[in-house]
Amino acid sequence: MWTNWSGTVTARPATVAAPSTIAELQAAVVAAASEGLRVKAVGAGHSFTPIADTDGVQLQLDALDGILRADRETRLVTVLAGTRLHDLNEALWHLGLSMSNLGDVDVQTIAGAISTGTHGTGAKLGGIATQVRAMQLVLADGSLLECSAEHRPDVFAAARVGLGALGVIATVTLECEPAFALAASEAPGSLDQILADLDEYVTGNDHFEFYWFPHTRRVLTKRNNRVLPGTTLRPIRRLRKYVDDELLSNTAFDALNRVTTKRPSLIPRANAIAARALSARDYIDRSYRVFASPRRVVFREMEYAVPRAAVPVVLRQIEGYLARNGEHVGFPIEVRFAAADDIWLSTAYERSSAYVAVHQYVLRDHSSYFRAVEQIALGVGGRPHWGKLHYRDASSLRTVYPRFDEFLAVREELDPSRVFGNSYLQQVLGS
Repeated sequence: MWTNWSGTVTARPATVAAPSTIAELQAAVVAAASEGLRVKAVGAGHSFTPIADTDGVQLQLDALDGILRADRETRLVTVLAGTRLHDLNEALWHLGLSMSNLGDVDVQTIAGAISTGTHGTGAKLGGIATQVRAMQLVLADGSLLECSAEHRPDVFAAARVGLGALGVIATVTLECEPAFALAASEAPGSLDQILADLDEYVTGNDHFEFYWFPHTRRVLTKRNNRVLPGTTLRPIRRLRKYVDDELLSNTAFDALNRVTTKRPSLIPRANAIAARALSARDYIDRSYRVFASPRRVVFREMEYAVPRAAVPVVLRQIEGYLARNGEHVGFPIEVRFAAADDIWLSTAYERSSAYVAVHQYVLRDHSSYFRAVEQIALGVGGRPHWGKLHYRDASSLRTVYPRFDEFLAVREELDPSRVFGNSYLQQVLGS
């Protein structure tokens, strides 16, 4: 039995394989297909959806990790699919390289992150998949297909956010850049002021995001900007980091949620106290250390990509829903931004996007809140994150993805027998 990080999915595969080479990966896929079993690769299990669920053969790719090739001149780096982001970024730094952008969690595998459309924030930057320059996929017959913008561009456009529906990713080639540091500035603020000057904040920073505390008008803003090469690093002091990132953001926050789960009426007051207790901090550190933070409090999450201009409307409607229904939410709502891209099933396909992420503590019911937010997002053409909870199906998703049927055509070519299918893919892609 396998359970994902959040406990939203429990899988009971018929068998588990843990290949340590690409040849072993190919053999495992062939063996499964010959026995009529479906195949699913699993990474860190950080998706909230059943995208990695299988009743057939579960492929654990932990042993397929590490950098295969790195060229400092072209800055192209080829890595095995099971490489964890935190390991990859540490290794890249020692090669004098960095990934251009990352999300706020780095426990995922590189294959899982790109397959589900994982992203960070930055008006001029796309998701992690936009940094991919080539991929190798193991197909249902065991063959190894290489794709890039020059070779099988249709597969490349589909597979960079491929949902695991086309084959098993074996390797990923990333275009990196010279290693860089970020100056981070975190500060409390006013929701009304942030929304009034939103474009200035988004375009005036390399990476901007904010967290709104429901039932208050308070936010926490995060502005991360690149510094010149050679700038002296000023990381957070060890004690401050422990207090802020471990004690307050994880240990104390979990304890607070346990209390307010028993007495939800305390949540508005608790949010107000938490928002006002936040103190500003500024530091300079390696880019990947600034991007990602430890997340140990277990929660459920839904995230929708919406047009950037729709953020004020979406937040006002969420606030209105909470006020009308008397529902109390103890987790901040996270808002991030990304540039448009050309990846067929990317949530930012041909649209500069804002990402509105809502969370609920693991011991509380999330369904009514998430369904309400989804209806609000639907009203502005929202696209759900593939790895986070949502209730959409293929007929609904087709209306917001112009290349949806072209993706299905590539899937039909590469996996007509649905060796890589599961219940989630049937829901979001159809039969």
